[in-house]
Amino acid sequence: MMVKIGSKLSEIKRHLIWFATRLKKLVGTLPQKYVAHLCSILFIGLLFVVCFLWIRSGNHTARQQEFEAASPYVNLSSLDLSQPLHKTLLKESLQIFRPDASVQNDSLVARAQRYAAADMAELQALLRSGTGMAWSDFFNILGMYVSFILTYLPVMALTYYGVQTLAIFRFVQEKQQRDSYMAQFAQFIQNMPPYTDASALWPQVRAGGVLLLKAAAKGVLLLVLFSPAYVLSYSLRSRFDTDTFFFMILLGVISNGLLITYAQKFHTFLVAESYKGYVQTAVVKNLNASYESFPVQAIFRIRKQFPNHIFQHIYLNARYQYILTIKEQASFLITGLIIIEMSLNIHGHLAYELLQNMLYEQYDIILFILMCLFLIVKFTEISVDWWKDYEARRYENG
Repeated sequence: MMVKIGSKLSEIKRHLIWFATRLKKLVGTLPQKYVAHLCSILFIGLLFVVCFLWIRSGNHTARQQEFEAASPYVNLSSLDLSQPLHKTLLKESLQIFRPDASVQNDSLVARAQRYAAADMAELQALLRSGTGMAWSDFFNILGMYVSFILTYLPVMALTYYGVQTLAIFRFVQEKQQRDSYMAQFAQFIQNMPPYTDASALWPQVRAGGVLLLKAAAKGVLLLVLFSPAYVLSYSLRSRFDTDTFFFMILLGVISNGLLITYAQKFHTFLVAESYKGYVQTAVVKNLNASYESFPVQAIFRIRKQFPNHIFQHIYLNARYQYILTIKEQASFLITGLIIIEMSLNIHGHLAYELLQNMLYEQYDIILFILMCLFLIVKFTEISVDWWKDYEARRYENG
């Protein structure tokens, strides 16, 4: 028997040595930053696994006892805990009979309200929540995770396009020395000559009205772009069919100031590049640097190219510097998507499931969802680093 155990241990040791050797060779060929990414994934993954095994959800017996303690107050026909007055009366009544258990009284009232508000399906889920994460929960969350990724990827692509487009549009307008619509309207009023003929006055009034409409539209657009996700979610959820994939993508792109914040960063890179020496050298060598006849349609193309213009080089260098900023943008975006899903209360989505399991104190499921979100962030960072290295090799070879 001891011989068999010894041979098994020797075989396991041999496999571990082989695996360690292979891993060492693999790590030796990777750049240091990718090794750091892998180490962080392994460390955080190990930490989550330890916490997952250590912090288990409350057991079924404790959950059943909680329900039995709260059920007498849930089933009272004269008590409606959804009304603040009834809730306050129950809390004050418990305080009279149990004055030394203020914290327990508040907890009992909260549990009673939770059980009273739950329908039969939710109640069964709440009572089962003490048994921990089952395989059905695992595959259910995995499906939500895939859905979250399928929302995250197009939102990231659209925001990347929108950031560049807004920044370039603003940069070109500054080079063309265009004033804001309100400044143009003020200048228009100041320069408008007196008219006595109504037919001659009408075209001027129409031109001024167009400027005011453009200013108002720009103001509304900026208001939407600066609005937090939960404000837009609550204001739109009663007016549209908000339980849609495309609505989630739209809201993820336009809310939380994401476009404005990172368009400003990209614009900063453009301005910094425009003052560098190679730009002045190109101007001296008669490369086109005029923005008066700048092709506006080129700004809105998906693949932005500005051939035979100095801005092509300004844009490429600014884009190269912006690549690493996408890591920060990704974290910002994921936070925004979580807020949107929670505020909309969309059943069957990852953030809603996270919120529900916080309510049910299902800590193992919470840890699993957080680990999934962490992996999205890390794989985004790895992809961004790979993209930066790829662009660097292109510049070196070019």
